[in-house]
Amino acid sequence: MDANLNAFLDMIAFSEGTSTVAGSDNGYNVLVGGTLFDSYADHPRILVHIREGLDSTAAGRYQLLERYFDFYKKKLNLPDFSPDSQDAIAVQQIKECNALQDIANGNIQSAINQCSHLWASMPGAGYGQRENSLESLLSAYQKLGGTLP
Repeated sequence: MDANLNAFLDMIAFSEGTSTVAGSDNGYNVLVGGTLFDSYADHPRILVHIREGLDSTAAGRYQLLERYFDFYKKKLNLPDFSPDSQDAIAVQQIKECNALQDIANGNIQSAINQCSHLWASMPGAGYGQRENSLESLLSAYQKLGGTLP
């Protein structure tokens, strides 16, 4: 992967709050809400109550829901929920949003806009959860080694 794609993936983990969880494996073993799971053999498949009206199976660095893991595991022929598998799924999702070229070119605002429906923490996601500002994500992206045009 190139530096911009790596920085974009790191920015997603920053945005989702997984990479900053104390004791985590750079976010790869984080359940929604910030607790940790201990096996990468499979998606942890734990339904977490977030608040009234919101339960989620989101897990891993990119907070992937159980049902999406099952789909991508089959589609990409993945063996497990390891960091490599989680990265492969995130890259595939970015590809499906037609954002890979924007990331390669440093057009991160456009890439964020194209991917915002995938990650609740991104600006404009619209899931009624905490959303980060575009400015904070662009700043994080650059601090994580990404370049802008």
